Amino acid sequence: MITLYQTPVAWGTPNLSPFCFKLEAYLRMVDLPYEVKLADLRYAPKGKAPYADIDGTIMGDSQFIIERLKKQYGDPLDSKLTPEQVAVGHAVRRMLEECTYWYIVYMRWVDEAGWLAYLPVAETMVPHVVGGQVPLSDLRQKMLQILHDQGTGRHAMDEVQELAKADIFSIATIMGNKPYLLSETPSSFDAVVYSFLVSIIANPVDTELKQYTLSQTNLVRYCAKFKSRYFANWKPPEFKAA
Repeated sequence: MITLYQTPVAWGTPNLSPFCFKLEAYLRMVDLPYEVKLADLRYAPKGKAPYADIDGTIMGDSQFIIERLKKQYGDPLDSKLTPEQVAVGHAVRRMLEECTYWYIVYMRWVDEAGWLAYLPVAETMVPHVVGGQVPLSDLRQKMLQILHDQGTGRHAMDEVQELAKADIFSIATIMGNKPYLLSETPSSFDAVVYSFLVSIIANPVDTELKQYTLSQTNLVRYCAKFKSRYFANWKPPEFKAA
């Protein structure tokens, strides 16, 4: 049994963290059994979620965990990809995880409407996920500083949404009429794409980015197909503290 340590569930999604969501999606795609527990960052190897217990070894970082699972259990999703497909998938994954991610964070922590919608979720992350009793006002200020230092927090809301829309356009263009990102069959990169798209669409705040994403018919069709294939029987876990 593989144990995933994740952040709280909300907004009808398997996880609001696209990285936690990605890892769970991958496990479902390769049909590996797992259980989910609430993360406690005091025990996280890299100080963040997700992390996982694999045969008694605690590992952090969603991508490192996936690479470990590939080596240990085989690679049924990516083994037939061409080098060119792997390169495209890698570029898309890095764009989503290193750029689009910060736009999602901005929508939740900087935008006032987004923060009010996210506040009930943030409250559930204290103390376990945050790692201690931290006032939410202090936690938000810390996140705003992180966003400012990273660069995204220096932009206005409309500027951030334009940057994010360009990412979504790129994914929609690469996917085209294919049922999955790279081909007729799913790859591990689809776990990333799906988790990030749903993280945008599930946001209860009706942003320009959300509407733009929903206007991409191939991406909406893709999300519906992925959910039906891999998450049709998903039920919210009853989290217990780690």
